[in-house]
Amino acid sequence: MENWDEVRTAFHVARLGTVSGAAEVLGVHHATVIRHIDALERRLGVKLFQRHARGYTPTEAGLDLLRVAKATDDQFSQLVSRIKGRGSAVSGDLVVTSLVSLAPQIAPLLASFQAQHPAVVVRYLTGDRLFRLEYGEAHVAIRAGRASDQPDNVVQALATQEIGAYASKAYVAAQGIPQGPEDYAAHRFVAHDNRNSRAPYYQWLRAHVSEERITFRSTDVGALAAAVRAGAGIGFLPEVEARQDGELVEIHAPRPEWSGPLWLVTHVDLHRTTKVQALLQFLKEQMRDGVL
Repeated sequence: MENWDEVRTAFHVARLGTVSGAAEVLGVHHATVIRHIDALERRLGVKLFQRHARGYTPTEAGLDLLRVAKATDDQFSQLVSRIKGRGSAVSGDLVVTSLVSLAPQIAPLLASFQAQHPAVVVRYLTGDRLFRLEYGEAHVAIRAGRASDQPDNVVQALATQEIGAYASKAYVAAQGIPQGPEDYAAHRFVAHDNRNSRAPYYQWLRAHVSEERITFRSTDVGALAAAVRAGAGIGFLPEVEARQDGELVEIHAPRPEWSGPLWLVTHVDLHRTTKVQALLQFLKEQMRDGVL
């Protein structure tokens, strides 16, 4: 049907039996109701109502229209209720993005959040590119480095990620622990394959360690962490992750110049939705408890 307004008007006329009653419910002038009925009858080529002094009585065709329109109106009302319910409940898809390097910390947190809200379907997207919140690519972004300056983004500080240098017990048993830069030539290091990585700890590494001593390189942060654990050399890991691994030895404690801020970023249109607010509050509580 090309014009739902006309069908909706006919439905209320059939239901109430009068033009004035339909006009009051729809909030329009009675002339508008008459115009809609006339236009719909012309469009369908049938009479929908018998006009008489007491009002409008549906014809057989009008009764058919009444039944279909009532079912459609009921379905629409149910849809509105479901949509309103989604707005007030922590349920449905929840899309979260971050750098791959944050996945070991963020994934368990999202699993804990989902345990509290089993109606949520978590979609955790990781990658180096910035997902476009203004295009609806994600509900919440967890970003490192400089705060977003997009005018439609709501940016909140989450935590400071402390990064230290670590090696496996097996590596330390074989190679020892360097006491300073003068010892680095006798050690092997694990680092990102991108020499231009913006991570401050990799910039520090390449300023203090010769390229030939960086003997294990990868573009996958998970592979780099696995290489450190396997004894390939000294590498960088978040302190919160490293301290949970009894097989790692701290080579250098986290330093301020290696750390970086983490931000919670949401789009202003979604920021106040119930599920987004629930996740933001949960992550802030975890930060206060020292999980991140």
